[in-house]
Amino acid sequence: MLDLRQLRYFVAVAETEHVGQAAERLHISQSPLSRQIAQLEKNLGLTLFERGQQRIRLTRDGQVFLAESRALLRHADRLESLGRRLGRGEEGGLCIGYVADAIHTGILPGALRALRDAQPDVHIALYNLAPAAQFEGLRQRSLDIALVHEPPSADDADLLAAPLFQDPLLLALPAGHPLADQEEITPGDLDGRPWIAVENAQDPAWRDTFVASCTAAGFTPDIRLDAAEPLTALGLVASGLGLALVQKSMAGATTEEVAVRELPWHDGCVQLWAAWHRVDLRPVVATFRATVLRTSGAEPNRPSER
Repeated sequence: MLDLRQLRYFVAVAETEHVGQAAERLHISQSPLSRQIAQLEKNLGLTLFERGQQRIRLTRDGQVFLAESRALLRHADRLESLGRRLGRGEEGGLCIGYVADAIHTGILPGALRALRDAQPDVHIALYNLAPAAQFEGLRQRSLDIALVHEPPSADDADLLAAPLFQDPLLLALPAGHPLADQEEITPGDLDGRPWIAVENAQDPAWRDTFVASCTAAGFTPDIRLDAAEPLTALGLVASGLGLALVQKSMAGATTEEVAVRELPWHDGCVQLWAAWHRVDLRPVVATFRATVLRTSGAEPNRPSER
């Protein structure tokens, strides 16, 4: 059986690529740390590290094992937290996975307010995770509900999902831009203009996806800058560095230096879904799921549920 302590030691060494630094982080000496790593490799029958005179580096197998070790340790930490809450007589609380859009659309804050009003003693833990990690958390039962951009597969044996919200994309441009006061903005007006693209960490091909959506709408963007998230893009727009497409829910975050315009011919939007395990173990999970769906206007048992 895997020793969680050894896994924690392995992760520390893998992240520092230095036994001495890992030992300092773990508050142990180097010799027992090295022995524990060697014992882990022996038990697994696997070489996790390439060892040099100065540093050690993960092997390819070690890189795969590191990703799974982190996931297992996260699950173990949440399971320990759940056990302690149950031991105190609490219902167990909620572990909620989410993407950033669940916050600024108001879906998650609204649902949390409603739950807090109804059950003020429920402990809530929030985890900002990529969708794949959220789905894995649901399967491992370390997460109770996931708020993601795309649902799990319709034929998923474990998970169900329901749509929560569609957030249309609007054009953000500098307030002094020639197009800002134009009555109607056409695709031709946007063709070849300097653009700021907003990254999508969940889509490895996000840039190609963005360009393809613009091309399908009838214009080709000249991407000058990449923004890690919408608020950064709005700040760059305010500085006059280009145009951007941002969610309607972000319009309230604009300043007087930014103009926001609807594009009736552009049907792009950001979707938000709720996903959960088919088997509910605790009433508080079902209650919060119903609260999320009600807050968003979705029906808990609507036909589009997946």
